[in-house]
Amino acid sequence: MLSKGMSIKRRLVAILIAITIFGCKGPLSTSAASAGESVSAISSGGAHKEYVTDPTLNDMNAFEVTVPAKWHFQGTLFQGGNCTTIPFGVWRVTSPDGLSAAEQMPALSWVWGTGPRLGYMPKSDCLPLKGSMSAPEFLKYLAATMKMRFEAEEPVPAAQNEKAQEELRRVQATYAPQYAARNLQAPKNTRELARAIVSYTNGTFAMKGRLSTTVDCTETTYTGMPGLSSWSPGNPVHATTGPPSTVDKCTALVNYITAPASKFAALIQQWDTSEMGTRSEDAWQQAWIQRNTQETQQAINHMWKISKERMQAQQQQFNHDQAVRQQMHEDFLATMQRGTDMSMARTGDAMNARSTAASDWVDYALDQKTVLDPNTGQITKVSSSYNHTWIDGTGKTSYQTNDPNANPNGVLPGTWTQQATVHRNGTP
Repeated sequence: MLSKGMSIKRRLVAILIAITIFGCKGPLSTSAASAGESVSAISSGGAHKEYVTDPTLNDMNAFEVTVPAKWHFQGTLFQGGNCTTIPFGVWRVTSPDGLSAAEQMPALSWVWGTGPRLGYMPKSDCLPLKGSMSAPEFLKYLAATMKMRFEAEEPVPAAQNEKAQEELRRVQATYAPQYAARNLQAPKNTRELARAIVSYTNGTFAMKGRLSTTVDCTETTYTGMPGLSSWSPGNPVHATTGPPSTVDKCTALVNYITAPASKFAALIQQWDTSEMGTRSEDAWQQAWIQRNTQETQQAINHMWKISKERMQAQQQQFNHDQAVRQQMHEDFLATMQRGTDMSMARTGDAMNARSTAASDWVDYALDQKTVLDPNTGQITKVSSSYNHTWIDGTGKTSYQTNDPNANPNGVLPGTWTQQATVHRNGTP
């Protein structure tokens, strides 16, 4: 059984990570200098706000997302698991023609280290990465996993990077006294931002995209675990101290903007010159931290108790999100087995013949799937609750059913074609 000190320290680390990441606006956000432009854009109908809610806190607004006017928004709160212990907003916003999009992916975490403590940590939903990786390196690896061509790194604006580092320093200074009061060594935290330009083909469209990431890493040192010395007749058994442990964990927040190559520059300018993107709601952030702080205090006082009603509310979403994490794990593992060099050396034709695995991850989180019209090559996002999808001749009206024998032709007006479930670019 883990010692009480280790349990408390793990909770403190989780809260520290939460404040560190919640306080950092996502990679899609820009500097506060553009706030005036943002208000003007919203008031003039150029943009509007959407919200991701938290079902475990009475459907409080958890994340605010500012998106272009007339674009279509879908979002969900991705609950924490074993590796990524705090919740994140996952969302997708698409242009009216369905070709351009911006997405915030599920958080990606991995863990490594030394000592016995690492063996006690549940790691079933961690990425299969076993060491440190810089933010630019992570984006190169992610692009290969997403089956896209890595074109070039893009510099992160100095002001955005400095603001992110300042927020990290502020959080560390705030929580240092709490570690000292409990005679615990504070974790070491680092933050790195990166951007990359990628490309791929969607049907007949040459597509271009930008991946943006903030990688937060925490290194936690634990003192030796209690153990027993060897026993011999006449000598009492007494406690000894085992080796210390060092656990490193990195969490990457990734945003993705994509558009046809001819429209990409204009779309990037739209996101970068306005206060587009996501930020956590202060009231929800405080409520989430307060709830977790209270649970930590209960653990310290031997009165730790989990709310049964809250656990029941989380269970269905947790099971769903665990399945998404497993899919992400398998995609990364498959890329590792093929080898990074092989992924980078693929020809343009081979790369353009594939779709993005990340789009599938967001589909899973939003309970959606992609279907293809075999006659026109058109791809459409539909609900994943049904096994069979039909689309009429206009390509705008769909009919979904779980009955394999159902056929709307002759029953509903128009001509209907059954769709095939595919990846984002139309491959099976």
